[in-house]
Amino acid sequence: MIYFDNSATTKPNNAVLETYTKVASTYFANPSSLHRFGAKSKELLDASRKQIATMLKVLPEEVIFTSGGTEGNNLAIKGLAYSYQNRGKHIITSSIEHPSVRLVMEKLAEAGFRITYLNVDKNGVIKLDELERALTEETILVSIMGVNNEVGSIQPLHEIGQLLAGREHTFFHVDFVQGIGKIPVMIKDHSIDLLTVSGHKFHGLRGTGVLFKRKNVHLLPEMSGGGQEMGYRSGTENLAGAVALAKALRLTLEQEQQARLIAIRDFLLTEIADMPDMTVHTKKAVAAPHIVCFSAKGHRGEILVHALEKEDIYISTTSACSSKQKLASSTLKAMGVTDEEATGAVRVSLSYENRMSEAEIFIQKLQEIIENLNKVVK
Repeated sequence: MIYFDNSATTKPNNAVLETYTKVASTYFANPSSLHRFGAKSKELLDASRKQIATMLKVLPEEVIFTSGGTEGNNLAIKGLAYSYQNRGKHIITSSIEHPSVRLVMEKLAEAGFRITYLNVDKNGVIKLDELERALTEETILVSIMGVNNEVGSIQPLHEIGQLLAGREHTFFHVDFVQGIGKIPVMIKDHSIDLLTVSGHKFHGLRGTGVLFKRKNVHLLPEMSGGGQEMGYRSGTENLAGAVALAKALRLTLEQEQQARLIAIRDFLLTEIADMPDMTVHTKKAVAAPHIVCFSAKGHRGEILVHALEKEDIYISTTSACSSKQKLASSTLKAMGVTDEEATGAVRVSLSYENRMSEAEIFIQKLQEIIENLNKVVK
């Protein structure tokens, strides 16, 4: 099997699974319990929080455990919007955000917030001058994803942070689900106030994630209850998941194979671009090292996905979260791609477990499939 759908989810690392199993079976007491067994669980939870904080170069009290990217984005955006709405009700985001951001913005618009959607250029990158012009005294939040989940474009987080650094009442949120472990995370250097990561995107477990929240930022909690996670995320803590997440993040950040990942991506970009009637939507100069998005002229994306599946090769039609809807990619349309190409787009997404030999087999099979499909169409 060749698994090239890592942006949808990654295979859990064996060491992470072992850690989860050990903690779940040994330290199953509730961390909020007063007895010694509960206190031991609380110590382990605190240690995991501290480890993650150290790796992200933030404070332990700035780490909130969540169930993943969707919850993290919802808590960050809605929690901040409702907490600071007395200062203003204007929010800025981009036109290519993940549904867990885009749909939250639509809900906030229904609640009376004014949302500005920044355009992107043909590479899938926002324009800083447009962001600067969009800022007003009423702007309380700018939410921009670090790495686009469909084409891999990296947004200028440092420049955005610099632009916002002098604005005391405007906060900066980054959906970093596709960025963690692939590009450097520099929360303080980029003046980021809120940042979301999800465990199952870097060989951790589904149902685990972290929201970084700068110490002096307040959020209105979405869930009321026992006041866990400093009051921001009530509910009995997923201790085993938190420990496993810390393990997965450490293993990911210790990787020193980015050059190999880039080499595989560049090979795919070059080979696909050289094939007749292919359009590559990922732009190497501004892209993360693990995502390649392309279209085959005259063929729908799901046709390619299922044809490759028969060869035991697994990719997706752009975002896995919306792939079953069979709609033209809104990200590609925002980049100026035609409806036909946007509907036919597919995504290859890599992890550090992939090898160049797999990429070579993929290109060979892709060429054969396209040739056969073209014969059928003709």
